[in-house]
Amino acid sequence: MADSTSEYNFLKDFRIPDYILVPEREVEPVSYVPKCPVIVFINSKSGGQLGGDLLVTYRSLLNESQVFDVNQEAPDKSLNRIYVNLEKLKASEDELASKIQESLRIIVAGGDGTAGWLLGVVSDLKLSQPPPIATVPLGTGNNLPFSFGWGKKNPGTDHQSVKSFLEKVKEAKEMKIDSWHILMRMKAPKEGPCEPIAPLELPHSLHAFHRVSETDSLNMEGYDTFRGGFWNYFSMGMDAQVSYAFHTERKLHPEKFKNQLVNQSTYARLGCTQGWFAASLFHPTSKSIAQMTKISVMKKIGGHWEELKLSNSIRSIVCLNLPSFSGGFNPWGTPNARRRRDRGLTAPFVDDRLIEVVGFRDAWHGLVLLAPRGHGTRLAQAHRIRFEFHKGAAEHTYMRIDGEPWKQPLPDDDDTVVVEISHLGQVKMLAAHDCKSKSCEDPSSPPALEVEEPDSNEEEEGEEWKKFGAADTFRIPDEVDISHLS
Repeated sequence: MADSTSEYNFLKDFRIPDYILVPEREVEPVSYVPKCPVIVFINSKSGGQLGGDLLVTYRSLLNESQVFDVNQEAPDKSLNRIYVNLEKLKASEDELASKIQESLRIIVAGGDGTAGWLLGVVSDLKLSQPPPIATVPLGTGNNLPFSFGWGKKNPGTDHQSVKSFLEKVKEAKEMKIDSWHILMRMKAPKEGPCEPIAPLELPHSLHAFHRVSETDSLNMEGYDTFRGGFWNYFSMGMDAQVSYAFHTERKLHPEKFKNQLVNQSTYARLGCTQGWFAASLFHPTSKSIAQMTKISVMKKIGGHWEELKLSNSIRSIVCLNLPSFSGGFNPWGTPNARRRRDRGLTAPFVDDRLIEVVGFRDAWHGLVLLAPRGHGTRLAQAHRIRFEFHKGAAEHTYMRIDGEPWKQPLPDDDDTVVVEISHLGQVKMLAAHDCKSKSCEDPSSPPALEVEEPDSNEEEEGEEWKKFGAADTFRIPDEVDISHLS
């Protein structure tokens, strides 16, 4: 009896009454205001059976109406309905609705793709009080959860494990992180496709490129334009090629990918078979990043474009926002005092409006990340970065955003293929005790270079540019199986 009373007293800090969540429900008299009300989104197909098990556990502990399966309803629909109801209740002077909106937190359980989906939805809905987000690691890489102290191993799904996680959510601190917009534009080819090709040519998931509509302000007549966004990284080259092979095999043989350890060992095997450990033999310098594209960076807001010179040995390039890549490695590291002085480099802050650009020669080069203070080839820190592909340099290349890879055809008769990454905005995350990410606003963080605030006269982008693309403007089609999000 004492145990059940203790559990009730603990869980009441997280439970939300039905009438707050479901429109038209009768208002209930409530004597207790939850200190940490949560809405939970779970990808029931992530982590083998773990996602489904976690869904059952959360619904048994909390109000079923505050726990959602993203496979049953898109998060933008769920959140929009809840926030419309909150506003109606506040208009009728419901004090509980106001207090819940002020302290509301979101939990998302899935891979990095699912977590990014929720971040994009919250960003797009432009809420007056956007809730901070905690991430449960249910994917293969789990870079987002690891970056903010939630771990990278798949969690327990029993009652005690879930209650322990809820306690961490209650104690977590808020931290802002940058979001990044990515745009690709090319002349419409005379023949052949230019659409991004997802593994097995299925419609791609949320954070891959998405063709803009004819009414989008970014659309240009005679050009094919694609847009997307990310929080963790954009990469191009051999690492994305290996990821593409992994996702393709997982789609072909889903029964072989039932736990995190098997997924990671398969990933390593594909790295070998794709030639990532012998790139100089399988992928000559004629296929290096430098031979395919010209890269330019804008190092600060309102600055000028500078060409970034690359060695012909670089076969993979990563534009990194968080200090976690490929399951917890930090390719940028922390530059020492001399590097900071001579090259103007800083630690990788997640809210400084700068993205770290790192190069790798091959998988052996990547192994330096296992060593203390190991890092890739630091190329630049930038507010914007542009890739201009050389005419006929390659038939295609491989790209990846936050764990989601695709094969990108490149027209051989076009010298105007451009990919541009620019800072978009910020969103709030929840950071646990073991958070790896650093904020430039944290006094305990290493010193950062001064980052200028945007000039009020800076050219303003259209509303479509400002939208991140995860809500109505960028929703996964109903027929798409999102179980591969990771």
